[in-house]
Amino acid sequence: MTPDDSGTSTTGRVLFVGAGPGAADLLTFRAAKAIADADVVIWAASLVHPDVLVHARADAEIVDSAQLPMEGVLPYYERAVAEGLTIARIHSGDPALWGALQEQLDRCVEMGLETEVIPGVSSFSAVAAAVGRELTIPEVAQSVILTRLGGGKTPMPPGEEVREFARHGTTMALFLSAARSGQLQDELLEGGYPEDTPCVIAYQCSWPDELIVRCALGELSATVKEHKLWKHTLVLVGPALAAGGTRSHLYHPGHFHGFRRAEPAARRSLREARRSS
Repeated sequence: MTPDDSGTSTTGRVLFVGAGPGAADLLTFRAAKAIADADVVIWAASLVHPDVLVHARADAEIVDSAQLPMEGVLPYYERAVAEGLTIARIHSGDPALWGALQEQLDRCVEMGLETEVIPGVSSFSAVAAAVGRELTIPEVAQSVILTRLGGGKTPMPPGEEVREFARHGTTMALFLSAARSGQLQDELLEGGYPEDTPCVIAYQCSWPDELIVRCALGELSATVKEHKLWKHTLVLVGPALAAGGTRSHLYHPGHFHGFRRAEPAARRSLREARRSS
């Protein structure tokens, strides 16, 4: 802790900011404010769109962490302790997903830094919005599995293979897997998805060079290779990506909750439908 101009003690802080999938206007208000409040803004040019820096103060120190290991970032955290600085550490998407967040939080705690995590729009949400699809269609898919293909730089824990998750037959969002699209397709098929299961392949969703293509699972690998999509690519797969014609109970006139009464005839109809299903 260091004294400020009034003589009171202050401590540095690190704000871990979710930058969303790319477009600067997909930041939350809280994320934009955190960047604007920061003395130091640390971002990775390889992952975060530069437009997010428009929120930074003119006098803020801007640090590109693209070529820095964590040991290259820690000195800035140490400065935050010594000088009472506020650092905005910008992460692509949502910091809670594949963001190397926890190891940084642990170090900040050791240093005595205050921390705050500001969530961001994940790319799987952005892709679903871009193609105009709900990922949880009633009677088709009520779960979304977020995962990545095994065999990469970070080992997968036992039991978390794509083929095992695929056995659920629900919606899956595959991160960090496009470079091995052949293996990805094989494991999804081995897990039980039919070859005609709809897929959405999205590159740089919400960036100016965004590319989103649809295909059947049996054509997944060929489609990825055709468009040379090795990095920054997300794959959605599952029957919900093409399903329709079902209705949720939430807005059914026969459904009631604390703010709305059910219509008696619609309520009876809904009960009969449940019994017959």
